[in-house]
Amino acid sequence: MQAREEKRAERTRALARRAAAYAAHGAAAGARLAEHGLTFLELEPGAAISGFSAIRDEIDPAALLGRLHSEGHRLCLPVMQGKGLPLMFRAWSPGDEMGRVQWGIAEPLADKPVLEPDVVLVPLLAFDAHGFRLGYGGGFYDRTLARLRAIKPVVAVGIAYDELKVDAVPHQSYDQPLDWVLTPSGPLRCCGP
Repeated sequence: MQAREEKRAERTRALARRAAAYAAHGAAAGARLAEHGLTFLELEPGAAISGFSAIRDEIDPAALLGRLHSEGHRLCLPVMQGKGLPLMFRAWSPGDEMGRVQWGIAEPLADKPVLEPDVVLVPLLAFDAHGFRLGYGGGFYDRTLARLRAIKPVVAVGIAYDELKVDAVPHQSYDQPLDWVLTPSGPLRCCGP
């Protein structure tokens, strides 16, 4: 119970830090992500990469996804299946028509094929050197990464402003750590729990 309360308090602080980072950097932060790309992962040609549709003041990975698409990678975006369930991923390309769901999140339409990503780009509110992240509290990415890691190798890359790094993120046994975090200043390899 204590970890949940710590997460709730940290979430409030993290939202304020992220709003300040967004105000300071805006769209330039997303452009910097694209400049770095995912070259640090040494991906196979045509790897399946899951992005996300940024909401509110999240750092926007659209330019990065555009670069990955031009490099020949297969892209997909998450689709919510319901509370308490892992995310599903549907194929997506820049310019595709999208549907709007809960919280104003844009999702690929139901006629797009399902993909199982090799790399999952993960939005977050805070992260630490061990790869623990603070999300919105729904557990969608933790359930999703646990499911994917049970069936195949998958790399989780957090997408964040540099200002969102903290000394330690409160975590519980079911929290799935990130392998990397990509910030505007470059990639950071997580050292594991």
